[in-house]
Amino acid sequence: MKPAFFLSPSSIDVGLTTVSLGLGRALQRRGVSVAFVKPIAQQRADPSEGERSAAYAESALGIRPVEPIPYPEAAEWLHEGKLQELMERIIEVFEHSTREADVAVVEGLIVNQADLASARLNQAIARSLDARVVLVDAFTDSDTKALEHRLQAASSSYGGVRTRRVVGCILNKVSPETCGPTREEWKSALKDFRERVPDFRSGTLQLLGCVPRNPALLHCRTLDIARHLGARIATAGEIASRRVTSVKMVARTVPNLHDTFTAGALLLTPADRDDVLMATSLAAIKGIPLAGLVLTGADTITPDPSVRELCTPAAESGLPVLLAAGSSYRVVTAVGQLNTEIPTDDQERLDATLDFIARHLDCEWLIKEGIDQQLEAQLSPPAFRFRLAESARAANKRILLPEGDEPRTIAAAVSCHQRGIARCVLIGDPEEIRAKAAGVEIPPEIEILNPADIRQRYVTPLAEMRRHKGLTEAMAAELLEDNVYLATVMLALDEADGMVAGAVHSTASTIRPALQLIRTAPEAKVVSSVFFMCLPDQVLVYGDCAVNANPDAETLADIALRSAESAETFGITPRVAMISYSTGESAGGAEVEKVRTATRLARQLRPDLLIDGPLQYDAAAIPEIAKSKAPDSPVAGNATVFIFPDLNTGNTTYKAVQRSAKVVSIGPMLQGLRKPVNDLSRGALVDDIIYTIALTAAQAAGR
Repeated sequence: MKPAFFLSPSSIDVGLTTVSLGLGRALQRRGVSVAFVKPIAQQRADPSEGERSAAYAESALGIRPVEPIPYPEAAEWLHEGKLQELMERIIEVFEHSTREADVAVVEGLIVNQADLASARLNQAIARSLDARVVLVDAFTDSDTKALEHRLQAASSSYGGVRTRRVVGCILNKVSPETCGPTREEWKSALKDFRERVPDFRSGTLQLLGCVPRNPALLHCRTLDIARHLGARIATAGEIASRRVTSVKMVARTVPNLHDTFTAGALLLTPADRDDVLMATSLAAIKGIPLAGLVLTGADTITPDPSVRELCTPAAESGLPVLLAAGSSYRVVTAVGQLNTEIPTDDQERLDATLDFIARHLDCEWLIKEGIDQQLEAQLSPPAFRFRLAESARAANKRILLPEGDEPRTIAAAVSCHQRGIARCVLIGDPEEIRAKAAGVEIPPEIEILNPADIRQRYVTPLAEMRRHKGLTEAMAAELLEDNVYLATVMLALDEADGMVAGAVHSTASTIRPALQLIRTAPEAKVVSSVFFMCLPDQVLVYGDCAVNANPDAETLADIALRSAESAETFGITPRVAMISYSTGESAGGAEVEKVRTATRLARQLRPDLLIDGPLQYDAAAIPEIAKSKAPDSPVAGNATVFIFPDLNTGNTTYKAVQRSAKVVSIGPMLQGLRKPVNDLSRGALVDDIIYTIALTAAQAAGR
């Protein structure tokens, strides 16, 4: 995926949307191609207002983002325990939005203390996109201690400031006493903050911007007031361009109004104050650019028509006059409640705001560290599953399912058809399949093969394949009573692209026919397996955890190379750790020596790969331990492919991680066969079967 910066609030009312878009503008002005992504629409008090971020991005940045997922829909998925499915949808939104970009700016959700779902969604999105988090804080006072506490609290939900996840902070709405408007004052404020805040000073958190509070950017148009009040427009004048800098209730007599007539003032007075209407008109004719005049109580009283006619020249000068219902008190109160967000059609104010923010951001570090270096992304589980499904869709492969009358398999086949993942073929008695569909409607497009109708045609081919082993046609006919054997023969005869079984069969029953009939690919020494372990932040590859009981050094080297290729096929950068009970030269013995020899052989065969061993699991996986146990290793602490010395170690480790850490594991995926055949756990869920089918289709596409 493209590098992404996820902007997350560390306090309330931070101006998250405008800061996110301001960052986008700042990067654009430095020649960076930017995508803007709002994964989930912000929940709003008035749903009719709609999501503004996408509209802003299109008008201000020239970017047309994919429409965000509505918040109520996302919250419902979260409540139903479908967070992973939601993240896959967000990955899809992200991928569609970032195809032509160098980097993505991702706007998170404003966290509502009454609804902590927003915070949980922010964490999940940042993790799923492997995004670098930039905190946005409204620093409206000079209390740096309080700022420290807010940043620490906000960053802790993403793992803390000392992790690779949280990288920077933008301070918005900084008081003018702390950061003035000039370039020199801005640079001075940046320097001061970097010295006073420990995390800024140490470099664990980059201060990326210091945006002063600018009241001028809050000035709405008179048109916005008219819309908010639902006022009738008596005289439009320059209603769409005049800005309201102050609101004044006019109750005094005309001789005492001289100081009231100032540029940008919006005057409110009862509709029967003809004297105020005339005085205001004279001020406008004189050239004072008032924001406008609001005549209150206009639902019960109206200005004298003759007076309005006398005031006509004021309209030609641009003075807007509004007629608002209700008392002056009600109208004044309503004006004070106007939403300060920028209307989507106020391009002038939006551009001014984003320009101001962009001028006060220091993007050089982001460009250097986040874009120029192209930091390697960790493929999150939702991203892995999304890519897997996309690869399978593009491949459009025919996949055989010999356990066609198994309810989970039927449901998986229907889902794969609906999502376009593969052309699944259910093998089994059609009546039994429909009876066991458990309420799932099987579309007519899904192919169902009755084994009773087709077995006979494969008797002779199977006998020919195994004649050198003494297999007769009578024996072949008996083997073909097993639908797994039947599907394997079909696959061997190139009548399909892959096969998935194991929901009701043992691993041996699934693999044995493939070893006999499909056989090993020319480049592979043995058939082996890998599991894709979907940890919270990334996907790791474990091999071999299902097939080879006690491989020798040459076989172990081959497993390492095949596993690295499998990782690469599915978008995981291979860094191969050869696992043992000791690290480096710290111990000897036959088992350690086998791993050491296998490491040497694998390096000789693929010098371009990062392979190291022997490494203990903790040294391979944890950077802090790697620094002490294997400081010079190119793999230790950052391994993505873990090769275990034997089946006992591999199977035990994968199950321990899967069950103890509640990790989803996809596999085992068989590697080294001429055609893809994959095994399922007998406890597999429908989703497990779906993604194993997708794996199989993607494998077939790579051959």
